[in-house]
Amino acid sequence: MTPASPQRYDGRDLGATPHIAVLGSCKLGNFVVTLPLLRALRRRYPLAQVDFWGSDATRDFEEALREGEPALLNWRISWDQSSNNAWQHLAMEASKRNGPISSGGAGPLDLVINCDGFNPITQVLASWLRPAWVAGGSLTANARQELAWGQEPRQRFLADQDWNSPHFVERYGGLFTSNYIAELLCRMAFLEPTPWELEQINLPWVEPGFPVPPLLIHCTTTRAAKIWPFNRWATVLQWCADQGIGVGLVGAPPARQAEDYHAGNGETQLLERFGAGGDQSIPGRPLVDLRGRTSLIELAGACRAAQAVVSVDAGPLHIAAAMGTPLLAVVGNDAAGLGASPVRLWLPRARQLTRTISSASCDGCEGLRYRNDACIADRHHCMEGVEPQQVIHWLAECLL
Repeated sequence: MTPASPQRYDGRDLGATPHIAVLGSCKLGNFVVTLPLLRALRRRYPLAQVDFWGSDATRDFEEALREGEPALLNWRISWDQSSNNAWQHLAMEASKRNGPISSGGAGPLDLVINCDGFNPITQVLASWLRPAWVAGGSLTANARQELAWGQEPRQRFLADQDWNSPHFVERYGGLFTSNYIAELLCRMAFLEPTPWELEQINLPWVEPGFPVPPLLIHCTTTRAAKIWPFNRWATVLQWCADQGIGVGLVGAPPARQAEDYHAGNGETQLLERFGAGGDQSIPGRPLVDLRGRTSLIELAGACRAAQAVVSVDAGPLHIAAAMGTPLLAVVGNDAAGLGASPVRLWLPRARQLTRTISSASCDGCEGLRYRNDACIADRHHCMEGVEPQQVIHWLAECLL
């Protein structure tokens, strides 16, 4: 008998042909880490109808996942549509999709997996779609309160306040092999990811419409505490100029970089000093401005074509990690992982990824659960503790 919906998923088998909806995020990095879950889900239920409630921002990736072999998705829609009648449209499409198979639908939902479970919108969606079972954040059927997490460890850990803690794995008696968010999402849905699925994200990609320089760099983030000083980037670019190495600066269009990603005038100054002003670098001016010139799926193609990528902790870092290209993550964390980024939780596990080690140790961001935007210390010691020579030494090994 189907229980009153939704109930907390407990790992039970859903049959040979379940109808499952995965709720994604509007943030790029969050989307990328759902790929291991989608692969593990398809491996467990090869004949399932898998829907993805995703984002306009990652739509190209999501559409491509419907065309793979095997196709990870059977249907997708953006829950973050911006039109005035967005919710009416979502309701209409959900009604058709969740309708009878005899009428072209996929039938009622057996399971919703909410991969953005602390987002109030996806919590509402998880309840509103009326699945039999839900994994991740949801409201109750009457939408009056949050659905209880449950007592099984794969349910209970969702109420834990510190997934990045070095003691997190110990608290759950060997259930997890790491703090990595991609693994946690799988465990939440009672899926068993393989090491290959966690390490080899394998995003879809499209070739960009320009020659890709040997090195791509990404300097900005939506959280200012993770910004590496631009004068350090200048030192790295001077070394690239001296070595004759072309560099592509990737990111959003310049105005958005300044407004949303804390670029300020830092990128402008780098381009004034090192910019080539065209598609190809020139001696002494190795930097090519590629900001805003790619879709995200084309950025994946550019990362795949590059010989190396250097990025701060931001969405493009996750794209680059998924493409198999040697990658250096510029993070202000000491050898034990303490610092500006929740590296135990969010740093990709790709084998070709290396991270910087800061000479400074600061627990300010960790104490605030990384909810602060700017650095809260008198000086930005953790990011300043990453010397340019670390980056230069890594580049020399990769490119010379």
